[in-house]
Amino acid sequence: MPWKKRSKEIRNIVRAEKTLNEDHYGLEKIKERILEFLAVRQLVKNPKGSILCFVGAPGVGKTSLGMSIAKATGRKFVRMSLGGVRDEAEIRGHRRTYIGALPGQIIQMMKKAGTKNPVFMLDEVDKMSMDFRGDPSAALLEVLDPEQNFMFVDHYLDVEYDLSQVFFIATANVIHTVPPALQDRMEVLRLHGYTEPEKVEIARQFLVRKQRQAAGLTEKNIIFNDDALTTIIRAYTREAGVRNLEREIGNVCRKVARRVVKQGEGYSITLTAENIGEFLGVTKFRDTLANERSEIGLVTGLAWTEVGGSILSTEVTIVDGKGKLLLTGKLGDVMQESAQAAMSYVRSRAQRLGLPREFYRNADIHVHVPEGAIPKDGPSAGITIATAIASALSRIPVRRDIAMTGEITLRGKVLAIGGLKEKLLAAYRAGIFQVILPKDNEKDVADVPENLRSQMKLHFAENMDQVLQFALEQPLPAYSEEPGQPIAAPMPPPGEAPTAHQ
Repeated sequence: MPWKKRSKEIRNIVRAEKTLNEDHYGLEKIKERILEFLAVRQLVKNPKGSILCFVGAPGVGKTSLGMSIAKATGRKFVRMSLGGVRDEAEIRGHRRTYIGALPGQIIQMMKKAGTKNPVFMLDEVDKMSMDFRGDPSAALLEVLDPEQNFMFVDHYLDVEYDLSQVFFIATANVIHTVPPALQDRMEVLRLHGYTEPEKVEIARQFLVRKQRQAAGLTEKNIIFNDDALTTIIRAYTREAGVRNLEREIGNVCRKVARRVVKQGEGYSITLTAENIGEFLGVTKFRDTLANERSEIGLVTGLAWTEVGGSILSTEVTIVDGKGKLLLTGKLGDVMQESAQAAMSYVRSRAQRLGLPREFYRNADIHVHVPEGAIPKDGPSAGITIATAIASALSRIPVRRDIAMTGEITLRGKVLAIGGLKEKLLAAYRAGIFQVILPKDNEKDVADVPENLRSQMKLHFAENMDQVLQFALEQPLPAYSEEPGQPIAAPMPPPGEAPTAHQ
């Protein structure tokens, strides 16, 4: 065991910054945090180890960033995957009285590193589970607590071991499955998805070179121009990270390698937006939704998923019935409650929408979210469902070039949501450049990249009346809330075209 041996650290911040920029494009906040850590190391003789947690979608570079940190600081790098670990002894080891006893993975990896100050990566910390043998996430509390880990006791060693010099980095796709006590021990840094220009730069600087070498090609054999890379990003991949982008570039390189073998080493090709289809076949994703025509009761919502953001169309239709609200599309409990709240809001604002007070007594309202096989949940579809119901009842189309996200209350207030950057990226990828957001999220826009902010028009709403004002193609009819005032003309039966004054 390395009781005393340490790696001699590189404390040159300029060199560390150069290393990080060579290995990764973007990720400014993460790089800043690492350079701050190195600056403190220079000023303090014996600082405590740092415990970071990178949270982000698959393929955004969490594990490779850990390797870059080790390279930039001149430390050894060890990695332990926690995916599927459900036995506490994996962390703390077995007592030596058991047959086949082994030290825990923490001590084994320290032995492998050979120094007492490596960069130690705990991969997939959100994928741990527990069973009758104990809870490994509880055993990790001691490892990741700077106040306790200088006297970490492994059951096999049975003596205190100092982990305070180790630079721990945990990675996770989502933070909500990590126990709160464990979250509290770590400094969480979020790696959001990349924008389209960032992906083009990453492909040009890193991925093309890597895949070209893997396929045994040279720069003379294959050249990707920026249009070809943009087409791959838009038409063949739809993700927060760059893993599928790398896969598709590798796919093209292999096909070119086959031609080089057939036609000789002099074969050369420049890939453009026009000829990329020869190599990758039929496009997997449609380029835009914004060009489709506006329809009554059809709204584009924004959703956050574990692999980044995505768009969700929400449809509402009115059929003859007895006032039931039907919900389909494999919606979770929270989303169903959002739909109930949206419906109650619309009923409370019937007069504002030009509806008779008892409009719901002889009509059923059916809300459907397509891609019905995929489970969906969360409160941020509230204003989307409310807008779709209001549009279907008032017979006013919803603008197709606008997307929205926000939680709704019974009084029509719009509450803040999470995952703002991922949702804006999803709208951008779908070709929608106007988004309605809750007013409370205005402060979060500072975290969104400048190039994304400048290309998108963001509308901030405090209540549903403002949302309807932005989203509907026509303004709602004027009305008075004073008692005794006449109510606007009744809603036409389902399927009938509205008359001019409606």
